[in-house]
Amino acid sequence: MRIMIEEDEKKKRFALLLAAGDSDYVKKLYGGYFNVFVDALGDEGEIWDLFRVIEGQFPDVNELQNYEGFVVSGSPYDAYGNEDWILELCFLLQTLFAMEKKVLGICFGHQVLCRALGGKVGKAYSGWDIGVREVRMLKENFPLISFFEDDSKEIPQALSIIECHQDEVWEVPAGAQVIAISDKTNVEMFAFGDNIMGIQGHPEYTKDILNNLIDRLLSNNSIEKGFAEDVKSKLLITEPDRKHWEFICKGFLKGK
Repeated sequence: MRIMIEEDEKKKRFALLLAAGDSDYVKKLYGGYFNVFVDALGDEGEIWDLFRVIEGQFPDVNELQNYEGFVVSGSPYDAYGNEDWILELCFLLQTLFAMEKKVLGICFGHQVLCRALGGKVGKAYSGWDIGVREVRMLKENFPLISFFEDDSKEIPQALSIIECHQDEVWEVPAGAQVIAISDKTNVEMFAFGDNIMGIQGHPEYTKDILNNLIDRLLSNNSIEKGFAEDVKSKLLITEPDRKHWEFICKGFLKGK
Protein backbone atom coordinates (compact mmCIF):
# COMPACT_ATOMS: atom_id res chain seq x y z
CA MET A 1 0.00 0.00 0.00
CA ARG A 2 1.31 3.45 -0.84
CA ILE A 3 0.25 7.02 -0.20
CA MET A 4 1.64 9.50 -2.73
CA ILE A 5 0.84 13.05 -1.75
CA GLU A 6 2.37 14.21 -5.05
CA GLU A 7 3.03 12.11 -8.14
CA ASP A 8 6.76 12.72 -8.21
CA GLU A 9 9.33 9.95 -7.85
CA LYS A 10 11.92 12.54 -6.78
CA LYS A 11 10.06 13.08 -3.51
CA LYS A 12 11.44 11.54 -0.33
CA ARG A 13 10.25 8.00 0.28
CA PHE A 14 9.73 6.31 3.64
CA ALA A 15 8.58 2.87 4.77
CA LEU A 16 6.48 1.80 7.72
CA LEU A 17 7.30 -1.71 8.92
CA LEU A 18 4.01 -2.53 10.66
CA ALA A 19 4.39 -5.19 13.33
CA ALA A 20 0.76 -5.19 14.51
CA GLY A 21 -2.64 -5.85 13.05
CA ASP A 22 -5.16 -3.02 12.80
CA SER A 23 -7.73 -2.98 15.60
CA ASP A 24 -11.38 -2.51 14.62
CA TYR A 25 -11.36 0.83 16.47
CA VAL A 26 -8.32 2.21 14.65
CA LYS A 27 -9.61 0.97 11.30
CA LYS A 28 -12.97 2.67 11.88
CA LEU A 29 -11.67 6.02 13.15
CA TYR A 30 -8.32 6.35 11.38
CA GLY A 31 -8.37 3.87 8.53
CA GLY A 32 -5.60 1.82 10.15
CA TYR A 33 -2.31 2.34 11.97
CA PHE A 34 -0.61 3.29 8.71
CA ASN A 35 -2.67 6.48 8.60
CA VAL A 36 -1.94 7.15 12.28
CA PHE A 37 1.80 7.07 11.58
CA VAL A 38 1.62 9.10 8.38
CA ASP A 39 -0.52 11.74 10.10
CA ALA A 40 2.09 12.03 12.86
CA LEU A 41 5.31 11.75 10.87
CA GLY A 42 4.49 12.48 7.23
CA ASP A 43 4.80 15.75 5.36
CA GLU A 44 3.39 17.12 2.13
CA GLY A 45 5.06 15.71 -0.96
CA GLU A 46 6.40 12.50 0.58
CA ILE A 47 5.78 8.89 -0.40
CA TRP A 48 5.07 6.42 2.40
CA ASP A 49 4.95 2.67 1.76
CA LEU A 50 3.40 0.10 4.08
CA PHE A 51 4.91 -3.33 4.76
CA ARG A 52 2.95 -5.56 7.11
CA VAL A 53 5.96 -7.42 8.46
CA ILE A 54 3.74 -9.23 10.98
CA GLU A 55 2.18 -10.92 7.91
CA GLY A 56 5.53 -11.60 6.25
CA GLN A 57 5.47 -8.57 3.93
CA PHE A 58 8.97 -7.11 3.60
CA PRO A 59 10.54 -4.62 1.19
CA ASP A 60 12.58 -6.04 -1.65
CA VAL A 61 16.26 -5.91 -0.79
CA ASN A 62 16.93 -4.24 -4.14
CA GLU A 63 14.54 -1.41 -3.22
CA LEU A 64 16.04 -0.53 0.17
CA GLN A 65 18.36 2.11 -1.27
CA ASN A 66 15.32 4.04 -2.55
CA TYR A 67 14.12 4.89 0.97
CA GLU A 68 15.20 7.85 3.07
CA GLY A 69 14.11 6.15 6.27
CA PHE A 70 12.20 3.33 7.93
CA VAL A 71 9.85 3.27 10.93
CA VAL A 72 9.24 0.08 12.93
CA SER A 73 5.94 0.08 14.82
CA GLY A 74 4.80 -1.38 18.10
CA SER A 75 3.48 -4.94 18.32
CA PRO A 76 1.63 -7.32 20.65
CA TYR A 77 4.53 -9.75 20.12
CA ASP A 78 7.71 -9.97 22.19
CA ALA A 79 10.79 -8.46 20.54
CA TYR A 80 12.84 -11.37 21.94
CA GLY A 81 10.55 -13.96 20.31
CA ASN A 82 11.71 -16.30 17.56
CA GLU A 83 8.77 -16.21 15.17
CA ASP A 84 9.95 -16.35 11.56
CA TRP A 85 8.85 -12.80 10.77
CA ILE A 86 10.67 -11.40 13.83
CA LEU A 87 13.90 -13.14 12.83
CA GLU A 88 13.50 -11.84 9.27
CA LEU A 89 12.87 -8.36 10.66
CA CYS A 90 16.06 -8.56 12.73
CA PHE A 91 18.03 -9.46 9.59
CA LEU A 92 16.46 -6.55 7.71
CA LEU A 93 17.38 -4.13 10.51
CA GLN A 94 20.95 -5.39 10.50
CA THR A 95 21.03 -4.81 6.75
CA LEU A 96 19.67 -1.27 7.08
CA PHE A 97 22.22 -0.53 9.81
CA ALA A 98 25.04 -1.69 7.51
CA MET A 99 23.60 0.52 4.75
CA GLU A 100 23.52 3.49 7.17
CA LYS A 101 19.81 3.99 6.55
CA LYS A 102 17.71 5.96 9.02
CA VAL A 103 15.63 3.65 11.21
CA LEU A 104 13.22 4.80 13.92
CA GLY A 105 11.88 2.14 16.28
CA ILE A 106 8.69 2.67 18.32
CA CYS A 107 7.94 0.48 21.39
CA PHE A 108 8.39 -3.06 20.01
CA GLY A 109 10.38 -1.41 17.20
CA HIS A 110 12.67 0.20 19.79
CA GLN A 111 13.19 -3.16 21.46
CA VAL A 112 13.70 -5.23 18.31
CA LEU A 113 16.21 -2.67 17.01
CA CYS A 114 18.18 -3.16 20.20
CA ARG A 115 18.02 -6.93 19.86
CA ALA A 116 19.03 -6.92 16.18
CA LEU A 117 22.08 -4.74 16.86
CA GLY A 118 23.36 -6.72 19.85
CA GLY A 119 21.49 -5.30 22.86
CA LYS A 120 19.35 -7.16 25.38
CA VAL A 121 15.56 -7.01 25.83
CA GLY A 122 13.09 -8.80 28.07
CA LYS A 123 10.13 -8.46 30.40
CA ALA A 124 10.02 -5.15 32.30
CA TYR A 125 11.22 -5.68 35.85
CA SER A 126 8.47 -3.44 37.21
CA GLY A 127 5.60 -4.80 35.10
CA TRP A 128 3.20 -3.02 32.76
CA ASP A 129 3.72 0.65 31.94
CA ILE A 130 0.50 2.12 30.57
CA GLY A 131 -0.49 5.78 30.50
CA VAL A 132 1.22 9.13 30.05
CA ARG A 133 4.71 9.11 31.52
CA GLU A 134 7.32 11.86 31.92
CA VAL A 135 10.58 11.11 30.14
CA ARG A 136 13.81 12.90 31.08
CA MET A 137 16.20 13.74 28.28
CA LEU A 138 19.91 13.13 28.88
CA LYS A 139 21.12 16.20 27.07
CA GLU A 140 24.74 15.50 27.93
CA ASN A 141 24.57 12.71 25.34
CA PHE A 142 22.95 14.84 22.62
CA PRO A 143 26.24 16.14 21.14
CA LEU A 144 27.08 12.53 20.23
CA ILE A 145 24.15 12.49 17.77
CA SER A 146 24.39 15.05 14.95
CA PHE A 147 20.64 15.81 14.71
CA PHE A 148 20.51 16.98 18.32
CA GLU A 149 23.51 19.29 18.08
CA ASP A 150 21.58 22.13 16.45
CA ASP A 151 18.13 21.34 17.78
CA SER A 152 18.73 20.48 21.44
CA LYS A 153 17.53 23.90 22.57
CA GLU A 154 14.15 23.16 20.96
CA ILE A 155 13.71 20.02 23.07
CA PRO A 156 12.59 20.41 26.72
CA GLN A 157 14.45 18.59 29.49
CA ALA A 158 11.32 16.56 30.25
CA LEU A 159 8.58 15.38 27.90
CA SER A 160 5.40 13.37 28.44
CA ILE A 161 4.64 10.45 26.14
CA ILE A 162 2.00 7.71 25.91
CA GLU A 163 3.32 4.32 27.01
CA CYS A 164 1.88 0.83 26.67
CA HIS A 165 4.38 -1.99 27.18
CA GLN A 166 5.36 -4.85 29.46
CA ASP A 167 8.75 -5.50 27.83
CA GLU A 168 11.76 -3.20 27.86
CA VAL A 169 15.35 -2.74 26.77
CA TRP A 170 17.68 -4.16 29.40
CA GLU A 171 20.92 -3.17 27.70
CA VAL A 172 21.63 -1.09 24.59
CA PRO A 173 24.02 -2.38 21.92
CA ALA A 174 27.72 -1.68 22.36
CA GLY A 175 28.39 1.77 20.93
CA ALA A 176 24.81 3.02 21.37
CA GLN A 177 23.82 5.85 23.70
CA VAL A 178 20.89 6.09 26.12
CA ILE A 179 19.33 9.51 25.49
CA ALA A 180 16.23 9.42 27.71
CA ILE A 181 15.12 7.67 30.92
CA SER A 182 12.10 7.65 33.24
CA ASP A 183 11.24 6.57 36.76
CA LYS A 184 9.80 3.37 35.28
CA THR A 185 12.22 2.52 32.49
CA ASN A 186 16.01 2.86 32.27
CA VAL A 187 16.07 3.08 28.47
CA GLU A 188 13.24 5.28 27.20
CA MET A 189 15.27 6.31 24.15
CA PHE A 190 18.54 5.28 22.60
CA ALA A 191 20.55 6.27 19.55
CA PHE A 192 23.24 4.42 17.66
CA GLY A 193 25.26 6.89 15.63
CA ASP A 194 23.24 9.22 13.43
CA ASN A 195 21.03 6.61 11.77
CA ILE A 196 19.38 4.55 14.51
CA MET A 197 16.95 5.82 17.16
CA GLY A 198 14.51 3.96 19.40
CA ILE A 199 11.66 5.34 21.52
CA GLN A 200 9.94 3.13 24.08
CA GLY A 201 6.77 5.24 24.15
CA HIS A 202 4.27 5.96 21.38
CA PRO A 203 4.69 9.43 19.84
CA GLU A 204 2.03 8.52 17.26
CA TYR A 205 -0.71 7.52 19.75
CA THR A 206 -3.65 9.67 20.76
CA LYS A 207 -5.35 9.24 24.13
CA ASP A 208 -8.43 7.72 22.53
CA ILE A 209 -6.30 5.02 20.87
CA LEU A 210 -4.78 4.21 24.25
CA ASN A 211 -8.17 4.14 25.97
CA ASN A 212 -9.44 1.61 23.44
CA LEU A 213 -6.27 -0.46 23.84
CA ILE A 214 -6.77 -0.50 27.61
CA ASP A 215 -10.30 -1.84 27.07
CA ARG A 216 -8.95 -4.62 24.85
CA LEU A 217 -6.22 -5.55 27.34
CA LEU A 218 -8.83 -5.68 30.07
CA SER A 219 -11.19 -7.82 28.00
CA ASN A 220 -8.51 -10.45 27.33
CA ASN A 221 -7.39 -10.45 30.98
CA SER A 222 -3.96 -9.00 30.28
CA ILE A 223 -4.50 -6.35 32.96
CA GLU A 224 -6.75 -6.08 36.03
CA LYS A 225 -9.85 -3.89 36.26
CA GLY A 226 -8.55 -1.72 39.09
CA PHE A 227 -5.33 -1.02 37.21
CA ALA A 228 -7.24 -0.14 34.04
CA GLU A 229 -9.57 2.23 35.89
CA ASP A 230 -6.63 3.96 37.58
CA VAL A 231 -4.83 4.49 34.28
CA LYS A 232 -7.98 5.84 32.61
CA SER A 233 -8.63 8.31 35.44
CA LYS A 234 -5.08 9.67 35.17
CA LEU A 235 -5.47 10.05 31.41
CA LEU A 236 -8.21 12.60 32.05
CA ILE A 237 -5.75 15.05 33.60
CA THR A 238 -2.55 14.42 31.59
CA GLU A 239 -1.52 15.18 28.03
CA PRO A 240 1.34 13.81 25.91
CA ASP A 241 3.73 16.30 24.31
CA ARG A 242 2.86 15.10 20.82
CA LYS A 243 4.18 18.16 18.95
CA HIS A 244 7.60 17.90 20.54
CA TRP A 245 7.77 14.17 19.80
CA GLU A 246 6.79 14.78 16.19
CA PHE A 247 9.56 17.40 16.00
CA ILE A 248 12.10 14.89 17.36
CA CYS A 249 10.98 12.04 15.09
CA LYS A 250 10.78 14.13 11.95
CA GLY A 251 14.08 15.80 12.76
CA PHE A 252 15.78 12.45 13.11
CA LEU A 253 14.23 10.88 10.00
CA LYS A 254 14.48 13.91 7.74
CA GLY A 255 17.21 16.11 9.15
CA LYS A 256 14.77 18.80 10.27
